[in-house]
Amino acid sequence: MIKKILIIGFAGLITSMILNFLSGFVFPGLSIEYRNEALFRSWSDPLMSVFFAYPFIFAITSFYLWKMVADKLKGDAISKANQFAILYSIVATIPGMFATFTSFPVSFVMVLSWAISGYVDAFIAGYVFVKIK
Repeated sequence: MIKKILIIGFAGLITSMILNFLSGFVFPGLSIEYRNEALFRSWSDPLMSVFFAYPFIFAITSFYLWKMVADKLKGDAISKANQFAILYSIVATIPGMFATFTSFPVSFVMVLSWAISGYVDAFIAGYVFVKIK
């Protein structure tokens, strides 16, 4: 369990950094939005270092979701990871992003980038759960 959580946590951290870079490259306005200190803490704020715990918290919670649904998923590793990511997105990402979009002055593109990142994180987690014993 610990091995999987650490792998998922580090993979999620790296993937999030890559996706954040790519989304900022494709949508340069996102970088401007992230620098809005009326919405987001500055990276100089010490509390921002706790942000890097998110992928590991996600790994722990996804582990428990996986335990509940793993025996119901069908197909090969990619198919199971996709089914898990879709389930996670339906249960957590979509409602969370809907609440975010309707409650905070952030762009649809930002919310969409977070939703895609949530799916990718869940896909990676599902894949690790299938492949690593």
